[in-house]
Amino acid sequence: MNLDCSHYKQDVNELTVYGGKGRKDRLVYVPDGAREAIKDWLGLRGHGAGPLFCHVNKAARISLRRLSGQGIWHILQKRGDQAGVESFAPHDLRRSCITDLLAGGADIFVVQQLAGHSDPKTTMRYDRRGEEAKRTASRKLRVPYFGGKIAA
Repeated sequence: MNLDCSHYKQDVNELTVYGGKGRKDRLVYVPDGAREAIKDWLGLRGHGAGPLFCHVNKAARISLRRLSGQGIWHILQKRGDQAGVESFAPHDLRRSCITDLLAGGADIFVVQQLAGHSDPKTTMRYDRRGEEAKRTASRKLRVPYFGGKIAA
């Protein structure tokens, strides 16, 4: 994915992803924690033209060379190991994001758009909430019951 600094609009927390999943361009909104992380990163990297995320060598020097997919995978594996997370793939982050949005009550069609899916069935395949989500949803239903009395 070729994210450049020019694709991020810090004032409105928007990131335009060109040629993302399914080679679709889309606008994504950066949540607060990620916004703060990007702000800190840009404070180190600088706001100049070039790739948004780039190499940092062992001497902590930033090189404005674009990270490859393999480089991103390596960073995620390293951070996963440090966090004690068992083996995972970068795509699992996408699955977790979709599940978290749905668990937080986001509308399936909004999540579909954020994920860049053309069909909500695809979005639902990412959903890992399980049976507890169904139980929680069913408790939100209100069924009028009059205690055995027949309403006239």
